[in-house]
Amino acid sequence: MRPSRYLIALILILAAVTVFVSVWWRDMGYPLLMLWVALAALTAGDLAMSASSGRMTVEFDLPPQGFVGHTAVFAVAIRPQKDAVPENVEIRIDCAPELAVGEGRLARAASVTGESHFRAAVNLRLTRRGRYAIHVLWLKWPSRLRLLDIIAQMPVEREIAVLPDISPVLSGAIRTQILPLEAGQKDLRLRGEGSEFHQLREFASGMDPRSIDWKRSARMRNLVVREMRAERNHQIILCIDSGRLMAEQLGGFAKLDRAINAALAMCWGAGLAGDLVGFYSFDSRPRLFVPALPGRAAFPRLQTMCAELRYETQESNHTLGLTHLSGRLKRRSLIVIFSDFVDSITAELMIENIQVLARHHFIVYVALRDPMLAKLTEPEEISLDAVARSVAARQIVQERRTVMEKLARLGVLCLDSTPEALTSDLIARYIEIKSREMI
Repeated sequence: MRPSRYLIALILILAAVTVFVSVWWRDMGYPLLMLWVALAALTAGDLAMSASSGRMTVEFDLPPQGFVGHTAVFAVAIRPQKDAVPENVEIRIDCAPELAVGEGRLARAASVTGESHFRAAVNLRLTRRGRYAIHVLWLKWPSRLRLLDIIAQMPVEREIAVLPDISPVLSGAIRTQILPLEAGQKDLRLRGEGSEFHQLREFASGMDPRSIDWKRSARMRNLVVREMRAERNHQIILCIDSGRLMAEQLGGFAKLDRAINAALAMCWGAGLAGDLVGFYSFDSRPRLFVPALPGRAAFPRLQTMCAELRYETQESNHTLGLTHLSGRLKRRSLIVIFSDFVDSITAELMIENIQVLARHHFIVYVALRDPMLAKLTEPEEISLDAVARSVAARQIVQERRTVMEKLARLGVLCLDSTPEALTSDLIARYIEIKSREMI
C-alpha cells in the first residue's frame, strides 16, 4: 500500500503549518506534536478499518486466441466478502508490449464499482502475430478514509495466440464476392466465352451461330450449341516477401500481417472457385514452399504456416527468392507476389526477376500504399516544413507510379491498394482474372 494523494496533501499542509508556527511561535511545539500524532493515529485507524477489504476472490478470463488487428477482452470478476466491499477498484495488467493499450507495458486502467461484486474489462489491441502472455494483475482501491491506496498483486500467467485475421472468411464476405464465379450472373454471362465445356443446349434465337455443334446437330437432327465456361483447377501461388520492408508498420500493423490476411482470404476464395492454391515465402533466402492443393484443403495448412511466419530484419533477395520459385513450378500458374520497395532504384532487381517469371506465368504484383502520402502531398498549412514534406511525398508517389508502369508494360497486373481495401481489391482482381480467363 501507499499514501493517497489526500494523505500527501495533509502532510504537506501540516508541514507548512509546522514550519510557519515554529518560526513565529516557538512555544507551540506541543500542539504541533499532537497534530502529527493525531494524523498518525488517523492513518493507523484507517489502515485497521480497511484491512478486511483486502479479502476478496478474483477471477479473470482471456480468450485463447484472437485475430491480429482486432481487440481481445481481458475480463476480471472481483467478489469481495461480506462487509468488505471497496468503493472503487482500479485495474492494471502487466503484459507483453504487443498487447498493451496505450503507452508502456501497462494497459489502460479501468475503474469499476458495484454492490455485491465487480466486473471489469480491459481491451487489448492485438498488433502482431505470435503468443503473448499476461503476467500480473494489479488491483488498487482506496481505504475507508481515503488516506491510503491499497495495492494487491496477483499472478495471471495467461496466454493468447494472435493469429492472422480470417474474419472476412468467417463472416461470409469472401463467399459473397466469389458467388458469381460459382453460379451467379457472371457465370451465365461467360457461358460460350470460356475454354471449358459446360453443356449442350438447343439453339434459340439470339444465340451466337458460331457456338453451334454441327456434328451433334446432324445426329440429333436439331440445332444444338456448345456452352463453355471459365476453366477451373488453375494453379495459384501466393508468394509473400517477409523481408525487412514488410515488417514495417502501416496503419498500426505490419505490412506482412496485411499481406497474410489478404493471402488467406484469396486462398479461401480460390477454393470456392475450384482452383488449386500453393504458398511460398522468402526474404534473404527462400523459406517456405507448399505445393498447390485444392483451396479448401490448403486453407487450414496455410493458416497454420502463416501464423508461424516470422518478422525478418534482413533485406529481401528477390533474385534468389523468385528464381527458386520459378524452378519449383512445373505448369503455368497465377502468382500473386506481395512485396514492397523503397524507390525505383532498389526495385530494379525485383522488376528484372518478375520479368523472367512473367514469360511463363501470369503475375499479380501487390503493394501497400501509405494513405499518409496522399495527405502529405496536399498540406493543409503552407510552411517550409510542410512544403518540404510535400515535395518528398510527391517524389515517392511518382517513383512508385514509375515502377508500377514498368511492371504493367511487362504484362504484370499491379495492385497498389490501401491497407483497409487490400483484401476486397485483391478478390475483385481475382474475379476479373477468372472472368477474362487471363491465366
